[in-house]
Amino acid sequence: MEEIRVIAFDADDTLWDCQSWFDEVEQRCCELLKPWATAREVSEGLFATEHRNLPLTGYGTKAFTLSLIENAIRVSGGKISGEQVMQLIDMGKELLRFPTTPLPEVQETLAALSESRRYRLVVFTKGELMDQEDKLRRSGLEGYFSYMETVSNKTEAEYRQLCENLGVAPEETLMVGNSFRSDIAPALAAGAWAAHIPYHVVWALEKSEEFSHDHLYKITHFGEIMEILKNKKA
Repeated sequence: MEEIRVIAFDADDTLWDCQSWFDEVEQRCCELLKPWATAREVSEGLFATEHRNLPLTGYGTKAFTLSLIENAIRVSGGKISGEQVMQLIDMGKELLRFPTTPLPEVQETLAALSESRRYRLVVFTKGELMDQEDKLRRSGLEGYFSYMETVSNKTEAEYRQLCENLGVAPEETLMVGNSFRSDIAPALAAGAWAAHIPYHVVWALEKSEEFSHDHLYKITHFGEIMEILKNKKA
């Protein structure tokens, strides 16, 4: 940890709330489809549709909206009206504009890290490039980061490529994120350090088994990042 040069941050549900907005849209979709299915049937169908579409559409709001519409047509037996499909499309568009207000302690911690001039701060996220860039701009946090990279998925190979792009070794990198599956496990596999800060809601496709690791820190609030770095330098 004494050699950390780069701190990479996940975006959604690490820097700002995201999943809660998707969950709300899913609930509204369940209400819309009540004439044809229970909320559980709608949600289970949506999960299956997202999982099936993932290799073709990847992650992101537009992929979610496509799955939302496809599932609604399937669940309703094709009886959903054009007007109702437009309601689903509008829900998807709302997800492209929700407020990306920084989560507690995020702005203060980024400011302190930036002022220290000890680390290069970057955003490493997955999803749709335009959507992720726009969320970062709306958050007001853009100025703290010198680099942002959006990938279609986060695997060990992507983490190694990130380090290569930044000119650092994996062991000189600390990854901070809420998803053990996407932010933590592959970063550790690549040889990086990781700080896992769980969020109170987790997308079903991001759930995974957790494990202990010499390079892993589990934290409960964002400001603990400063304590990790301070203690390891002592």
